[in-house]
Amino acid sequence: MQVGKVTNGTALGTGTGTVRKKTTADKWVSSHQSKLGDFWRRFSRNRTAVIGLVLIFLNLAIAVLAPVIAPYDPYEQNWRNRLTPPNSSHWFGTDEHGRDQLSRIIWGTRISLSIGLISVSIGLVGGGLLGLLAGYFGGAVDNSIMRVMDVMMAFPGVLMAMALVAALGPGLYNVMIAVGIWSIPLFSRLVRGTVLGLKENEFIAGARAVGCGNARIIFVHILPNTIAPILVFTSLRMATALLSAAALSFLGLGAQPPQPDWGAMLSQGRAHIHSSPHLMWFPGLAIMVMVLSFNMLGDGLRDALDPRLKN
Repeated sequence: MQVGKVTNGTALGTGTGTVRKKTTADKWVSSHQSKLGDFWRRFSRNRTAVIGLVLIFLNLAIAVLAPVIAPYDPYEQNWRNRLTPPNSSHWFGTDEHGRDQLSRIIWGTRISLSIGLISVSIGLVGGGLLGLLAGYFGGAVDNSIMRVMDVMMAFPGVLMAMALVAALGPGLYNVMIAVGIWSIPLFSRLVRGTVLGLKENEFIAGARAVGCGNARIIFVHILPNTIAPILVFTSLRMATALLSAAALSFLGLGAQPPQPDWGAMLSQGRAHIHSSPHLMWFPGLAIMVMVLSFNMLGDGLRDALDPRLKN
């Protein structure tokens, strides 16, 4: 029986197989798989966070499958069935134009998630880039960027969003832009604070020593280490963006009739709050569930990613 030899970490022989020494890439993959598994174990123990994640996936499924699962056309009017209470034909009743409330809420899920995703993406990209630059370069760059952010944060967020929508004109896309601009200073301050704590670490000094440029250090060495706080804040910010967009639509500055937006549906239902309260119950409940699910997810992510809570 021939015994294999080991050369450069590789066993050669005619036995049952070969034994290969782990490379750097293997160790990197194994390390990240271990971290991911550890994160999921801590996250899955938080039942509230898991419920929030399930509710978010459920809302995403409703938004994607809205044309299939909506029982009626959300814009179809039937004046003979105006303001009917919930029944077997219309589970959530009908509005003042005879439109099916359930169908409009289902389609409103798509609109609400689009507003949240686009507006938060604007704040994340714009604010994240400004925060990276301010925290890494410091000095005049930091002062210039952060003084502008301070001026933006001096105004109450909803009022600033209202002013932007008033300047741009009411509409769904303008609400996304307004809420996104409102989110920029919040993301920039978060990322800047994280970068300030990272850039003096030894691995950054080592990257400079081997000749890495500023762009490589920022996007390869610093940015990946800011993912955890950004991820937590993004989930929480989604809840705030959804609530703010609903408030703007309630005031008539967001989605315009006949778009099935939850905030606009609440505003239209005010006139019938005594005779047909279901017009406000179901859109309000949809907003509450959506906002609550993102808050629960954000709290769970914070607990799972916080190194102080690992033990």
